[in-house]
Amino acid sequence: MNRQEFVASRRRLDKTQSQMAGLLGISLKAAQSFEQGWRKVPFHIERHLLFILARSHGAGRGRRKKCWTARNCPKKTKAHCPAWEFKLGHLCWFINGTVCRGAAQESWEKKMETCRNCDMFLSMMPEFLGAPSSP
Repeated sequence: MNRQEFVASRRRLDKTQSQMAGLLGISLKAAQSFEQGWRKVPFHIERHLLFILARSHGAGRGRRKKCWTARNCPKKTKAHCPAWEFKLGHLCWFINGTVCRGAAQESWEKKMETCRNCDMFLSMMPEFLGAPSSP
């Protein structure tokens, strides 16, 4: 997540920097550093923020399609995927180790490269998070 996405997320949630810091369990100084681009947003903070955005965003509510249905995953793939195991097909992007495009995702950074181009993720997120992050 780049600094512009962090700022846009805070504004989308209608939070001050101080409120955002409290929501994410970080210091005000850390929130300010992320917004200024002095510090990179750590993966655990990005993940937390994306979860909050997904739960607050209007799209994707109601009857949610499961990722394994949307991607037509074979039984063998589903058997090794934590999203299937825990029945979190609409939150597949949130779960580490999911089997997307035939391979387990190795790291959060690599996973988000895949997710940011996936219809499941895009249906849950505000439009400013759809494209891959730039530094």
